[in-house]
Amino acid sequence: MTQYLRAQHLVKVKEWLHHEKARASKRKTNPHAGHAKHAGATGLVKSLVDQVYKDTSGHHQGHPKRRSSDRSEEALALEKLEKILSSELQLEENSQTVARPRKTSIAMRKGSIRRALRKRSTGVSSDTDHYQDGDAVVPSVEVTLDNSKTLGYSGGAASSQLNLSDSDKKGRKDAEAWVQFKNEIVRLTHTLKCKGWRRVPLDQGAEIDVERLSGALTNAVYVVSPPRDTSHLLPDAQDSTTSLVSKRPPAKLLLRIYGPQVEHLIDRDKELQILRRLARKKIGPRLLGTFSNGRFEQFFEARTLTAKDLRIPETSKQIARRMRELHEGIELLDDERNAGPFMWQNWDKWVERCEEVISWIDEKMIAGKQGAAGTGADAMKRHGLVCGVEWSTFRKAVEKYRKWLELQYGGSEGMKEELVFAHNDTQYGNLLRLQPSGESPLLYPANEHKQLVVIDFEYASANVPGQEFANHFTEWCYNYHDTAKSYALNERRYPTLEEQHRFVKAYVEHQSLRPSLSTQTSSASLRPVLSHSFSSFNLDSRAPPAQVTEEMKIREEAVEREVERLTNEARIWRPANSAQWVAWGIVQAKVPGMDEALEAKKSSAGAEAGNPRRALDPPSADTEEKRSEEVSGEDEGGEDEFDYLAYARERAMFFWGDLLQMGLVKEEELPEELRERVKVVEY
Repeated sequence: MTQYLRAQHLVKVKEWLHHEKARASKRKTNPHAGHAKHAGATGLVKSLVDQVYKDTSGHHQGHPKRRSSDRSEEALALEKLEKILSSELQLEENSQTVARPRKTSIAMRKGSIRRALRKRSTGVSSDTDHYQDGDAVVPSVEVTLDNSKTLGYSGGAASSQLNLSDSDKKGRKDAEAWVQFKNEIVRLTHTLKCKGWRRVPLDQGAEIDVERLSGALTNAVYVVSPPRDTSHLLPDAQDSTTSLVSKRPPAKLLLRIYGPQVEHLIDRDKELQILRRLARKKIGPRLLGTFSNGRFEQFFEARTLTAKDLRIPETSKQIARRMRELHEGIELLDDERNAGPFMWQNWDKWVERCEEVISWIDEKMIAGKQGAAGTGADAMKRHGLVCGVEWSTFRKAVEKYRKWLELQYGGSEGMKEELVFAHNDTQYGNLLRLQPSGESPLLYPANEHKQLVVIDFEYASANVPGQEFANHFTEWCYNYHDTAKSYALNERRYPTLEEQHRFVKAYVEHQSLRPSLSTQTSSASLRPVLSHSFSSFNLDSRAPPAQVTEEMKIREEAVEREVERLTNEARIWRPANSAQWVAWGIVQAKVPGMDEALEAKKSSAGAEAGNPRRALDPPSADTEEKRSEEVSGEDEGGEDEFDYLAYARERAMFFWGDLLQMGLVKEEELPEELRERVKVVEY
């Protein structure tokens, strides 16, 4: 837009020059006419010439020496200025003609906006940034990246860094799998034009470092680092110079490969739309390229938070402030608000697949037809029913609670009014702390909370703030890096009332995009409620002390009412949050033989159109042998596998504990074994 305005200004100045030259010609015939105005115009012309020389050369070079001539000083200045402006206009027209056909003023503005966006953009990007309606166009390719043999948390180092003996056959086999995997990664970076990565030769895949990160539960996440030896890097095709910048290695990438059951969980098209909206606000990592079962993202040089970090008071308040900025920074679309809480959308979407899986598992356990030892069936029998009761009973309890929850808002429309854009998965592994240095603005006290970066927006959408808090508070109960029970929920770690109050108050008081302070008194129910926003409160030193004290008291009372309301909202949404993650764990479950059995069951249902016996035939010897190998492989890599069924079971026990506390279910209605295992938090 700057170039467009500049061109318009040049045209206006040139028109003014023609007018002044005409006036100068008249003054030659009458030298004494308008002398005062004439002197003022001379000064203006000189200043214009000075400014144009300054703009075109970057600094003031001084005027060319004045030729001996009987022309007046002002006429000479006007002529020089006209020549400069004519030259500038010609350059402007030529550049527009060469670059593209002549455009309307609106199209010119759009092009200028895109150029401005490219200049402001920082971090990793594709070789050439493309923009469409202000959004970055992310390269995509229909290719599947196989990581089935590279799920370990070691083995991805550069080949030059490995020391394998000739006798280590397994180590060499694993190393070969990693090399093949890394070669495919390099090939993908070339195809997707990840910035700088086309300088890595296709035959140098073995020399890149690929490290799998722990803590990711839905996907396999890797950090991809360029070769340490930069001497083999190709010249930068985008840079014809031999500057030191072009010799730098490409930036690290974050590689995310989706989990095997993820198609039942996440709408990837919707997720990409949300990521584009976040990119406009510079929230989260940049998306660099996508492929069929994963994507490349910007990698942050940051430290992932730990389970202990969540309990640090200052860190907890910083998370609350970042949460407030996200809730208010992204505006919900009409269809998102009309669809209601995303948590219930997930439940409705997952429940059918969930019923398939859990019904099969429950049936096996009830009938006592578990498979052979070592397949995981014995563990299922030992732990009992995943939800503590049969699936049909659990589902009815969820639906009963859902209706009760809706009534707390006066109906579904009242609930929709409270929705915000929420992350919905703020576990510690999705929170990073940047490591600023020098004079970074992030080191200022007012900006310290902005050192925290939220990642993984797979489940982000509309929810009430209380659901977001309930999810975050429950994540305090987990340590996904516990080598023995990474799936376990320890209810004793749930934040105390004091810790909850500190978090929610930091959220309420954070000065974000807030309208006005409301002093409306809220009732015992969730509605009517205070406005979600509070304005900054500035004390006027000239106001009487009594008035200042009263205003502070009013404000504090309003804050406390809102904190109490949101804390209560978090508590009543806790069962909903648990129910959602129970379903998530069941859908993600990996039970040997289950997928084949479910497919056979589906085939059997429609067997009339083909061979009725085919779907019911027992598996062949080859199939059994292959399944045995898969089970054996799972046992060897057991340390890499998260126990999704055990996770779902722990969440179900928390769900029943909350329903008991709320009086929505009576103890005598639950089996004795279940009553002994429920997890209860009394606040």
